Amino acid sequence: MPFEKKDILDMESLSVEDITMILDTADRMKEISTRPIKKVPTLRGKTVVLFFYEASTRTRTSFDIAAKRLSADSLSISASTSSMVKGETLIDTAKNLEAMNPDVIVLRHTAAGAPHMLARLLKSSVINAGDGMHAHPTQALLDLMTIREKKGSISGLRIAIIGDIAHSRVARSNSIGMRKMGADVVVAGPPTMIPKGIETLGVSVTYDIHEAISGADVIMMLRIQKERQKNYLFPSEKEYARVYGLNVEKLKAAKDNVLIMHPGPVNRGVEISPAVADGPYSIILDQVTNGVAVRMALLYLVAGGARNVDAD
Repeated sequence: MPFEKKDILDMESLSVEDITMILDTADRMKEISTRPIKKVPTLRGKTVVLFFYEASTRTRTSFDIAAKRLSADSLSISASTSSMVKGETLIDTAKNLEAMNPDVIVLRHTAAGAPHMLARLLKSSVINAGDGMHAHPTQALLDLMTIREKKGSISGLRIAIIGDIAHSRVARSNSIGMRKMGADVVVAGPPTMIPKGIETLGVSVTYDIHEAISGADVIMMLRIQKERQKNYLFPSEKEYARVYGLNVEKLKAAKDNVLIMHPGPVNRGVEISPAVADGPYSIILDQVTNGVAVRMALLYLVAGGARNVDAD
């Protein structure tokens, strides 16, 4: 069955079949990164533009590695080095980029909806690498891949997402994706960090971390996004760590084979203790590894790789 999506913009627009195809393709792509020569000619001749209007290390590097492992030509542009500092609009910048015939534009932007606007205007495929507090579909997909890889299935799992839910595009995209794949999702955090109406995503809400963790198969801790808070939404980091930080003692309420996740970057000792972040249940670095595989899969699927990955 061919993959028919031109763009990857959010988890709402992906069906269960789309998500399954992306994860299956990523599973096959992952093997390429273990070879002595980590490169296949699948996207030779294709051009991928990485346009990051917002700072990023992990996601940008992951996309860059993914493009290069598929032999695509990739180039990076940041807001500070683009014509946008001279007053050019995002639309004009994107249209000028498209005039050079790229195949895929990967966009991270501070404004929610920016990738959706470009996708409507441009013939090139657009992949959303994070827009404001709205969506981060590639992070959700790599998280789903990692859970499926470790648990065998996502359906029926109890997944707790804890922390700064209000400012987290990861929480929104993951909640939608996990619910679509059959998981029960509970979100928890300080009342000031839980947005009104989050229940409409099909998740349950609690302000008690112990209740959220109890019986959990997977716990995803979130970064406190101070840069998106006009005023701090909690008294102090010390108090946040005491009440909502995940440590070994709190972890005892979860299932024995619980998985600990964090989309990074981690504020050690605040959101999660070093003993848990580096402990036996942590799969934080597996998430990073699978990020490359998922982004290889997405570039391959939207760019229409000329060869089947299994044949390379």
